[in-house]
Amino acid sequence: MPRFFLDSQLASGETLSLPESLARHVQVLRMQPGESITLFNGHGGEFAATVTAMGKRNVDVEIGAHDPVERESPLQTVLLQAVSSAERMDYTVQKATELGVSRIVPVYSQYCQQRLSGERAGKRLAHWRAVAAAACEQSGRTRVPQIDPVAPLADALAGLPALELRLLMSPVGAVPFRTLPEGAGSVAMLVGPEGGLSGAEEQLAIAAGFTPLVLGPRILRTETAGPALLALAQARWGDG
Repeated sequence: MPRFFLDSQLASGETLSLPESLARHVQVLRMQPGESITLFNGHGGEFAATVTAMGKRNVDVEIGAHDPVERESPLQTVLLQAVSSAERMDYTVQKATELGVSRIVPVYSQYCQQRLSGERAGKRLAHWRAVAAAACEQSGRTRVPQIDPVAPLADALAGLPALELRLLMSPVGAVPFRTLPEGAGSVAMLVGPEGGLSGAEEQLAIAAGFTPLVLGPRILRTETAGPALLALAQARWGDG
């Protein structure tokens, strides 16, 4: 059954017109009145809904029963991801969402090739949040991960909540993943940009409690590193 994210209050028994962008998706699927979809608004659970009317630009649905299903991992994960090129950043956001990340904090570091500010930064943030919502539609998640505005690395480190583990992806990391503690309820992960983090930035992260980590002898791309570490973390401490 098609699933759609709708950033709106939903209540069983009400009839509503879908936003134009969402209505377009339903129309592309060539759905007809009487067919069913699933709606969720990111606040937990999901709603069954029935298409009641189809127009050239509008689709009306009737909201049915609420299913309080939860598919969130018990592991709280925060990914600090240095901003990379558009397609690579989109890939990271999409795959991290599919893998159950709780929060993504985009950061600027010395070797970042992308610099966003003002209106452009706001548009990119909205785009990343849309990518995450679409990944939730596909993966069955009912809660959309938080994605913060871009911040300098030092500010992001200073603003981190207390977490049991803080891991720094480093090509010269001294600690292999298999040596990490058996139990953890929350993990922060820091991944650098295409050019990696500078030595000073790695030392800044270490001073903030991060442990340099290596995932074997191969160097991972920035868009691969975060999802790879998330998958390992979910398998070891989460619901994987």
